[in-house]
Order: sequence, then C-alpha cells, then structure tokens
Amino acid sequence: MNIVVLCGGLSNERDVSISSGSGVARALRERGHKAVLVDVFFGYQGQYSDPHEIFDMEQPALGGAVGEREPDLEAVRRSRSQDDDALIGKNVIEICRAADFTFLALHGEDGENGRFQALFDVYGIKYTGCGYLGSAIAMNKGLTKTLLRSGGVSVPDGIVLKKGCKPYENVGFPCVVKPCSGGSSVGTYIVSEPDEYEKYLELAFGYEDKLIVERYVRGRELTVGVMDGKAMPVIEIIPKTGFYDYKNKYQAGLTDELCPAPISAEDTERVQRLAERVNSLLMIEAYCRVDFLMDERGEIFCLEANTLPGMTPTSLIPQMAAAEGMSFGELCERIIEVSEEKYR
Repeated sequence: MNIVVLCGGLSNERDVSISSGSGVARALRERGHKAVLVDVFFGYQGQYSDPHEIFDMEQPALGGAVGEREPDLEAVRRSRSQDDDALIGKNVIEICRAADFTFLALHGEDGENGRFQALFDVYGIKYTGCGYLGSAIAMNKGLTKTLLRSGGVSVPDGIVLKKGCKPYENVGFPCVVKPCSGGSSVGTYIVSEPDEYEKYLELAFGYEDKLIVERYVRGRELTVGVMDGKAMPVIEIIPKTGFYDYKNKYQAGLTDELCPAPISAEDTERVQRLAERVNSLLMIEAYCRVDFLMDERGEIFCLEANTLPGMTPTSLIPQMAAAEGMSFGELCERIIEVSEEKYR
C-alpha cells in the first residue's frame, strides 16, 4: 500500500507524535509498504511534480526521540516558511489524497479533537482511528465524564472551570488539576494544599482556557487497549518517582509497565469489560486506549480514553500487542485493517 504517516503538528505532544510516526513509517516499510512520513504542520519538504511520485522516492532517515519537556511551539510556528495561520501544510491534502491510506500518528489537540478527521472526511481521505465525532467527544474530558457517568461507569468526582470565571470552586484536597482537552499529562498537577490551588490553576490555564479539577484517587493505575471493540491485555503503570507525567511517560526506565497487570482474573475481566463499554459509550471506532485507577477498595474509576494512542518505544498499545504475540509491524497493519471498517 501507498501510505502517508501523518505526524507532528502544533500540539504539546508534537515530539511524541514525531516519535510515533517515525516508528510506524519504519515498521510499515519493513513490511513492504511504501510509507512516507509527513509533518502535518510543515507539509512534505521534498520536490515532486505529481504527488503519486513520492511513494517511489527514497525517503530520509527517521528519528524521533522525545525530550523531557514538551516542545516550544512558538519556535516551531516561527520556523515555517508558509506565511499563514493554517494548522496544516499546503501540500498535505493532495499527498494524503494520493495515498491508499493515511496513518494518523498525531497526538494531542490538533490530531485527536476531530477537526482533521472531519476535514479528511470532506476530501474523501481514508485514515486510521475513529471518526470526527468519537474523536471530539473523547478529547473533551468534561463531556467524557458526563457520558461515562450516565452510562454507569465510575469517574472521579470533579468540576469544570473556565478561565476568568472567579471565584474558582474546588473539590477538596488533594485534587488533580488538568486541561480539559490535553494529553500526555502536560499541564497536569496534583494539588495537596489549599494554598497551592490558585498557583496551579494559573499554570494549568496557561495551556487551555478550560480545566478539569477532580478528586485525587489513590490507587493502582491500569490501562487497556480496545481493538475493534475487543479489549487487549491490561497493563499496570508504576512510576518510580512522582506520578505518570510527561517525563515518566517517554523517558525509558523511569516507569515500570507490567503486562499483563498483576491483578486477579476477576479484576482483569472487570477492567476489560469496562474498557469495551467506554469505547462504546464514547462512540470510538477502530482502536483506543482507556485509562483507569483502582482504589484500595477495588472500585475502578475511568480517567479518560485516548483515540490515537502513542506508538513510541515506551508506549503502551505496542506492549499490549506484544503480549498477544503481535509484532509492532503487525500492529500497524492491524490498525489499518480495523480502521478500514469505517469505509465498508
């Protein structure tokens, strides 16, 4: 197949996306596909007279290490020669239309909130992952919590705060403050004392104008992928220090990820069935990853669903696939296969 692997963009997870895309493109080439890696913000940088030509051209070497902190997006924005405010490079659409399929290795707001999915639907571009509606719902953590609670799935008690709408409420302490539509724990803070609350709200509002503040649940962190409606193996996440923040997610060796999770068969079954229910309630197609906390009493709380989970060297969906005997390249092909169901 001729495949565009779309990565980059202008979200705080830009570097994560490039790492995911580099690995996916490399794996697809090794499996015999003609895969071209394209940064959605900069577009394809090579020369061509017909976009179909690029799939037969020699492609540059791939990299994609993720740093300890999110990138400077203003510096990225200034470095583009294209002089407009578009979030998408000028040749991206025509190149994606020339491909058999577009693999979305995008993460964060620009890639997962449904806008690109809706745009691709308009242009008839086939892409991996769920459609615009499921993407938009799952990206909004406030809406997600409302839908899950109405569907009988436990979520941490919480509120939504809008920037400037003072006085700001709280849910008691300790609590978690995070952007309503963020990812990779960027802008997420655990607040232990009332005196810290305003400071961490201000920091989080630096990322987004709408925040989630929810009760801190102390417990075991669990995550499970859902592929074509069926749950994958459960992973337990154990950071060696602090919580599962941006640094602990992407720097190798800072977090223990146990797959399958060392929990009872009964708890494994409960988490997997809950993940499948979350997938259905949020109208997610193709695949996703659902994050949970299980407290000391055994109650399971859903935190969020990720509609384009990471595919980096430290990411979790590839570990779940490996536990099922599936290589990384086979996983990439499987994602394309289940995504094609949207078009049948």
